[in-house]
Order: sequence, then structure tokens, then C-alpha cells
Amino acid sequence: MIIFVAKVIGCLMLIYKIFRQPEWLNFEAAGETAGAPVDLADGYVHFSTAAQAQETAAKHFAGEDGLVLLACEADKMEALIWEPSRGGALFPHLYRKLRLDDVVTRYDLPLIGGTHAFPKDMT
Repeated sequence: MIIFVAKVIGCLMLIYKIFRQPEWLNFEAAGETAGAPVDLADGYVHFSTAAQAQETAAKHFAGEDGLVLLACEADKMEALIWEPSRGGALFPHLYRKLRLDDVVTRYDLPLIGGTHAFPKDMT
């Protein structure tokens, strides 16, 4: 397996994590989380880039309402490794607990007409 470690220099790169409402509330109350059940099973917290997030939502959260989308600044997160996943694309995986202070922005991710409505300002 090929593992890539990436760091963007000179610009802000946000990565995204989708949580169900109860997962978010538990994370918010505790101040940190090892992630959702899939993260616990895999041993790391799954993230997506802005370009990958909609496909992630469609594939893993189809038809689910009440989701929360968290944006985190990739270059400030130690233990973040970019690894090949769906179709060989590189995905950010966090090999430590996600901390509340890692979160830059939180969005509601409503289900509208069967599709998740992502914020227009995702970068």
C-alpha cells in the first residue's frame, strides 16, 4: 500500500467530516471523538476533500437527514495521512482523536429532495 503525507503550503485547505446529529452532539459535549462507528472499526477518522464530500454523503448517508458537516484545516492536524481509497483517490485519514478545536466551521447538511444540500462556500 502506498501512503502519502500531504501538506498544503501558502493556502488554506479544508477537509470535511460528516456526522449524524447524535454523533455530533456527543462529540460537542465530550470535546473530542474517535469518530463514528465506521471510524472506530477502521482505526482512523475518515475525512473528505470538498470535491469528495458530496459523493461520500451520497454513498454512506443516502436518505439520511439531520447530518452535520464539519470543516477542519488540514495543515494544522498532526497525524493526518492521505491514503488511496475509492477508485484510488487520496482521502485524508486522521490517526488520532478529532478534537473540537480542530473544527473551523460547522454546517447543517439538510436533505432536500433526496439530495444533501452542501454549503456553496466549500473550498
